[in-house]
Amino acid sequence: GPNRTGTTRALDCGAGIGRITKRLLLPLFKTVDMVDVTEDFLTKAKSYLGEEGRRVRNYYCCGLQDFSPEPNSYDVIWIQWVIGHLTDNHLSDFLKRCRAGLRPNGIVVIKDNMAQEGVIMDDVDSSVCRDLDVVHKIIRRAGLHLLAEERQENFPDEIYHVYTFAMR
Repeated sequence: GPNRTGTTRALDCGAGIGRITKRLLLPLFKTVDMVDVTEDFLTKAKSYLGEEGRRVRNYYCCGLQDFSPEPNSYDVIWIQWVIGHLTDNHLSDFLKRCRAGLRPNGIVVIKDNMAQEGVIMDDVDSSVCRDLDVVHKIIRRAGLHLLAEERQENFPDEIYHVYTFAMR
């Protein structure tokens, strides 16, 4: 339909060695850009992705707090298991820049762990896990509107709940 999200270009944020790029984004999009703070992961991605990796246009080595997606460029910006490494302000500002990076009908997707209540600090890797209310506020502050929200089923209750948000 007229409001359908395109399949030309996607951005994988906190891409690591490219698992999401390989299994989800490359099968659906003509080209993918990857951004990760760790150069070593992006180097490994080039071999991990194999032949299909030729359709990765850009490997950006950069922290998301310092990264600006090219304006009006992406149909989907995928942010998985990385928001806990950003402060609330960095995340909100990054999401604002993502909004500017979307093409018409584009969407931003966040998939991440959610705390049951409040914000939980992880002393091992200095990341945080936020609850739904906190994440909703950050999304609103970035000027994005939630289109869909889904909790992943069949995960044990004693681990964090995993949620996926789609917004624009």
